[in-house]
Amino acid sequence: MMNDLLLDRFLDHLKVERGLAENTVQAYSRDLARFFGFLEKRGLSPPEVSQEDVLAYMSSLQGGLSVRSAARGLSALKLFFRFLVSTGRIEASPARLLGTPRIPQRLPGVLSRQEVELLLAQPEPSSPLGMRDRAMLELLYATGLRVSELVHLKVQNINLEAGFVRTLGKGSKERMVPMGAKALEALRGYLSDGRPALLRGKSSPYLFLNLRGRPMTRQGFWKLIRRYGVKAGIPKGIKPHLLRHSFATHLLECGADLRSVQIMLGHADISTTQIYTHVTRERLKEIHEKFHPRP
Repeated sequence: MMNDLLLDRFLDHLKVERGLAENTVQAYSRDLARFFGFLEKRGLSPPEVSQEDVLAYMSSLQGGLSVRSAARGLSALKLFFRFLVSTGRIEASPARLLGTPRIPQRLPGVLSRQEVELLLAQPEPSSPLGMRDRAMLELLYATGLRVSELVHLKVQNINLEAGFVRTLGKGSKERMVPMGAKALEALRGYLSDGRPALLRGKSSPYLFLNLRGRPMTRQGFWKLIRRYGVKAGIPKGIKPHLLRHSFATHLLECGADLRSVQIMLGHADISTTQIYTHVTRERLKEIHEKFHPRP
């Protein structure tokens, strides 16, 4: 009971005071539920935990979780014990001296420009669902939105005159991202013909709707983009984040500056955006090896 109460208060703290995204809060909740299960087996409550207990817990995760998941789990513990210190439940965090596991840098998958064109050409714009799908894919590639940001867009977030979309990113941070002519054209067609057909006389503030006139879900869009990837004959598995990665990589390849791409992606730290410079360098190496007369 005590653990449940502490967890609820901590999660409220993450949402309200720290402004973390819902997906992050849920991930931390799962991490701490796992930790509490470990404590229960040892007959411990959170205020009784020592650094040795935290080390034993982290050791128990080895082999069962990826390095990335283990690092997030330790981050959850550090935040949780810091919260207990700030609320006077403990004097010092038992996790304060522990270093975060080193996460190997993983280059994001990227579609070629030809593959993007092929993917975007798949929806059939003669039906309401085809108009919606075309608008969603065009907007995703035009703006680099996260899929959660895309499906939560409301009609009022789109400014067709100025050519901008307003979205709330991680930590409820608002940003404005420009759209290109292709995305604007697809959106206008969907808003004038496709969306009213899906609403069937009902009303909804959300931009993208399913057949029942309800908001599209992340899972629904995931299935949609995967289906179009198969239809396009693209061998690599298509995931929504692939278009976000491709958006950033193609902008940098065409000469965009890193700071502008950071702002459009909604990255808090430019070091997160810098991974795309590695992708473009890898692409340059491929081109050099393929076309240089003496590779």
